[in-house]
Amino acid sequence: MIEAWSPEDVYAAEAALEHELASGELMTRAVEGLAEVVAARVSQLDAETVVALVGGGNNGADALYAVAQLAESGVSCAAALDLSHVHEGALEAARAAGVVLVSGAEALESIGEADIVLDGIVGLGGRPGLPAVAAAWVAAIPDDAHVIAVDLPSGQAADGTGFDPDGILADETVTFSVAKPVHLLPPTEQACGALTVVDIGLTFDTRPAVVRLTFDDVADAWPVPGPDDDKYSRGVVGIVAGGENYSGAAVLAVTAAVEAGAGMVRYVGTPTPEGLVRAAVPEAVHGEGRVQAWVVGPGLDVTSTRRDATTQLDVARAALAGEQPVLVDAGGLDLLDDDVVDVRRERPTLLTPHAGELATLLTRLGAGRRSRKSITVERAAVEAEPLRHARALAERTGMTVLLKGFTTLVVPVDPREPVRSQADAPPWLATAGAGDVLAGLIGTLLAAGLDPADAGALGALVHGVAADRASAGGPVRALRVAHGIPEAVAHLLTRR
Repeated sequence: MIEAWSPEDVYAAEAALEHELASGELMTRAVEGLAEVVAARVSQLDAETVVALVGGGNNGADALYAVAQLAESGVSCAAALDLSHVHEGALEAARAAGVVLVSGAEALESIGEADIVLDGIVGLGGRPGLPAVAAAWVAAIPDDAHVIAVDLPSGQAADGTGFDPDGILADETVTFSVAKPVHLLPPTEQACGALTVVDIGLTFDTRPAVVRLTFDDVADAWPVPGPDDDKYSRGVVGIVAGGENYSGAAVLAVTAAVEAGAGMVRYVGTPTPEGLVRAAVPEAVHGEGRVQAWVVGPGLDVTSTRRDATTQLDVARAALAGEQPVLVDAGGLDLLDDDVVDVRRERPTLLTPHAGELATLLTRLGAGRRSRKSITVERAAVEAEPLRHARALAERTGMTVLLKGFTTLVVPVDPREPVRSQADAPPWLATAGAGDVLAGLIGTLLAAGLDPADAGALGALVHGVAADRASAGGPVRALRVAHGIPEAVAHLLTRR
């Protein structure tokens, strides 16, 4: 598992450790690890010139000390800096090692000739965005230069809440002791590139702000049946999905649930998707009955007045009002109005919107009927600040929120719990029906007894791995992803 702590917790851990160490020891540890990584890249890339972009904080000092060590080993190094805002000890070390110190037009020229650029402009305590002189430095970075960010890409928000397209877009980031939210959250993760964590000895007695499951976590988390299990103890998932207009969603969700290992799947639908499910998934049973969790919504048409559709909607509403855990997706999200949300379901509930659906939900729910306030949330706003909006929906509804995207967020109801962040799928998975497959997969995990946050994160990981393996680097259809779930799970369970 990858765990990321907030900047505040990192500062507290650094302060505590500094009291136990000799002066400067903590920075020495960071610099040694950073210099080792940069030296490895110099060798791997056959680089000739390293240029550090040096700000006035500790990250700038780290970068300057690192190029000083590289220069001592024979690497051609320069540092772009403002001499009025620079760490004195690092500046002395750089001068002694023969690092070329540049500013103004000379700095821009040196940056333009760099093979490797070491970004030490802004640290964890810096505000998003770049100072004017640094903006010119960043604009001068050659397209073919390998950019290494120190701790985080300058210009990006350390807490992961804001992306600056004019900030540093790193090929890799070297951070210290632990990841930070900027490295794991959208939209800032895209600016970090590959992540290397250098251990400098920090310890924490607080919860991480963000966690990400890795492949090796699956063996401990996946509900593997034992010799005494039967279909009921493994989990029965009820799926209310599909309609006469979106019949394929039912096949995808039910197929995914069966392929993920549900003890049994009960399907409730209208005639056309019922017939398709009977043909495609003969293991499924039809109609209401005993379940351990519900999936409500893929392909559901809440506006239909057909008698069979209204009967299906009655089952969906009963599931939302019932005692079992519920995953609410797509059309099921349209059933959430103030009458439902004010009840604030006491049972585990997972909402799985994409950015547009989340914007629509927040707009519809607003600040609540009693306050008579109204708000309008646009999809672009959700995409710009996904965590803030997903947390707002979790707070408004009292339900866990899984916000789908290239990086999927799972936001628990309790704000003290870590946010889950998964980025395991190829871009090819942005295809119709992928969300229906994810809903069926996670529904199986809910029925097996996992809580919504754990089920959402584990389901997103397996969904991404199944897509990646089915894609093999090319296009992939949603049904193929569903059929690839067993092989993906087996691969993850046996990789140790």
